[in-house]
Amino acid sequence: MKVLVTGTAGFIGFHLAQSLIDDGHEVVGVDNFNDYYPVVLKRARHDLLEAREGYVGYEIDVAEHARLLEIVRTEKVDTICHLAAQAGVRYSLQNPFAYQKSNLEGFLSILEATRQAELPRLVYASSSSVYGGNKKMPFSEEDSVEHPISLYAATKRANELMAHTYTHLYGFQSIGLRFFTVYGPWGRPDMAIWLFTEAVSRGLPISVFNHGKMERDFTYIDDIIAGVKASLTADTLDKYEILNLGNHQSEKLMDFINAIGKHLGKEPIMEFKPMQPGDVPATYADIKRASDKLGFSPVTGMDEGVGRFVAWYKECNGLTDQVWQDRQEAKRSR
Repeated sequence: MKVLVTGTAGFIGFHLAQSLIDDGHEVVGVDNFNDYYPVVLKRARHDLLEAREGYVGYEIDVAEHARLLEIVRTEKVDTICHLAAQAGVRYSLQNPFAYQKSNLEGFLSILEATRQAELPRLVYASSSSVYGGNKKMPFSEEDSVEHPISLYAATKRANELMAHTYTHLYGFQSIGLRFFTVYGPWGRPDMAIWLFTEAVSRGLPISVFNHGKMERDFTYIDDIIAGVKASLTADTLDKYEILNLGNHQSEKLMDFINAIGKHLGKEPIMEFKPMQPGDVPATYADIKRASDKLGFSPVTGMDEGVGRFVAWYKECNGLTDQVWQDRQEAKRSR
């Protein structure tokens, strides 16, 4: 296949592009290289992709519809996997219009490109955040998701509704994937595992919210990519699908922190704080549907996955130090 992957300079998009190329597919990458986190990391990911045969990249915003459609048509892509988005629950409290532009306008542009290019299938990233404050565990695709508690979550739920409308009106398949706390090498520096590893390795305190009484379905990147790739090719899917992709285990945040400390050989210094607005105390994925329809079966345990991330973080210390420096500079300039 030739697959248009949006967000290829981002964490999941980068790994998906690498894996698709490894499998012999061609990848057309799109990213706008925004400065939500240090661009040096995005450039480093993209440089690795640019060096590979079978990859071509474009620096555009997916909301630029005319340019996006031109790329889809010129490159003659077979399908789209839309992973680009403005991420982050807490960031949405201070920068709401970034989510309107990227997650709503950008997604509409993707839907229109799929329709106008007459592509048969669109795969796109949703999020476990759509479950809001749901207390029923594990989270099932059948659960109500009509009460999001952050703007980020609301935009992801809106994407699912928009996709349903386009599938109903125009007939192409739309496959929404609800990701659960993805982590691993080349991850995002605003995510817990990066922030904690960075702080512990430097002997700095880490902020532990809800006084440590948090649980997450931590899902290793390789397992997520296996699910995404299956969703691009599976012939067992309905016209409109929503699927959980998680590890099917709700791990205690304190165990996650202690695993980081163990692999770094350092004792974490913790500052316990109350719950942050828009956050939830626990997530836990019911993955039966993904298992039945995609053969999805995550295999990476938390301790193994944390160990792999810590090893990568130390190996790429020049890059991770630059990310640290860039973030400190950004804080000083605010």
